[in-house]
Amino acid sequence: MDNLENLIGDIQRFDAIISEWDESQRCVAVGLQRAIESLHKAALTNLVRSLKQDNISALYNAVDDEIVYAVLLYHNLVKPPLSERIKTALTEIRPSLQSHDSDVELVAIKPPDRIDVKLIGSCSNCASSTLTLTQLVEQTVKKYCPEISNIVAVNNSPNATLTPIDINSYWMGVANVNDIPDNHVLAVKLENQNIFLYRQGNNIICYRNACSHLGLPLDKGKVENDIITCASHQFRYDLKTAECLTVRDVSLQSYEVRVKGDKVYVKVEK
Repeated sequence: MDNLENLIGDIQRFDAIISEWDESQRCVAVGLQRAIESLHKAALTNLVRSLKQDNISALYNAVDDEIVYAVLLYHNLVKPPLSERIKTALTEIRPSLQSHDSDVELVAIKPPDRIDVKLIGSCSNCASSTLTLTQLVEQTVKKYCPEISNIVAVNNSPNATLTPIDINSYWMGVANVNDIPDNHVLAVKLENQNIFLYRQGNNIICYRNACSHLGLPLDKGKVENDIITCASHQFRYDLKTAECLTVRDVSLQSYEVRVKGDKVYVKVEK
């Protein structure tokens, strides 16, 4: 029986051949590939659902096979290994920590629900290190690894468990302060939502980038005296209060903002 490496090698060889074809030929090949993959995913989804209901142990045994696991992972029918998801989470937050001359290190994974982490650098012994870990490390790890409920900081005390947080939300770095011109707005894509940031001196406010009239983007509108005017239908909003000045009792959706150093974070609800 072919092993996973040989099977992947065959796929890569065919990909290399198809890459040399002209565009119309490649479109046919890609269309056929997607149709076959959709058929396989539908069949595998039904198979996994049936095994979950009737014989979960058989499913676990099947997933232990590297080829079965690789195919299910490709179709997003199983999660990547816990260690890989933790690595992804720490990679996501590492630039934010490094901007403060700090970093995070995974010390240990302790199944079923605990990991130990360590801050290194300038934040490792300061009073705000727990806050930094809580906002950045814990929230991001739980986003990728919801089964991890116990994250322990081993910087100074091996028993120092991080402060509990609201697992229904997390903080995401969205921009640097200097990216937002004073008295102007900056549009940002946040998860599956569009937002904009408004800066007035050291004060930064965040709103959903959607006019309350028809939901059209507001970031292209004119900003003057803390008032933004929608470019499409001239609806006006007070950026200090979120209130619509055109139609009363209508407001922009706001987001909680925190600034740490030169980085702007927005609270995202799951």
